[in-house]
Amino acid sequence: MAGEKKFGTAMFGFKRSDVNAYIERIIREFDQRLKEKDDENAMLKFQIKELTAKYERLSQEAEHLIKDKEKIAGVLMQAQEKAEAMMEEARNHAVEEKARLDKLLESEKEKIVDIKRELKSLKSQITGILSRYQQEISETITNIEKKEQYYTTEETPNENESQDSTENENQTVPEDENMEIIDDETQAE
Repeated sequence: MAGEKKFGTAMFGFKRSDVNAYIERIIREFDQRLKEKDDENAMLKFQIKELTAKYERLSQEAEHLIKDKEKIAGVLMQAQEKAEAMMEEARNHAVEEKARLDKLLESEKEKIVDIKRELKSLKSQITGILSRYQQEISETITNIEKKEQYYTTEETPNENESQDSTENENQTVPEDENMEIIDDETQAE
């Protein structure tokens, strides 16, 4: 053993003073070691208290963080669900609006086709009317030219004869001309 002590021998055994000195030294060493161990024990207890307090504090913080995390996760899930619902609603609204606009577009296309058809019909009617008027104007001009030739080729008779001939001319107006005049008036209305 380390630090083994050999006592001197005396009558009736070991020397009492050596044994007592040794025991006192052992006690002192033991007390010192015990004190060191008590100090170390106290320091370890203090560290344990500090670590326990720190652990408790961190544990509470962790609980708060977990609760906050759960709240945030719940809020995020609700927000995601709301966002998805809003997106779905927006998609449905867009589909409905597209269908409505497609229907409106088709209706407008049909209106345009009807208007084009009506314009084409009006164009052909106007063309027909214009060609009739042009034909009537040509016929009227031809009749006027004939009348001018008729009046210019005749010799001027006496006044009595001229009145008679004028009356006869008024009476001898061809029926076709009267019909043309009547037709012009009815078409103008």
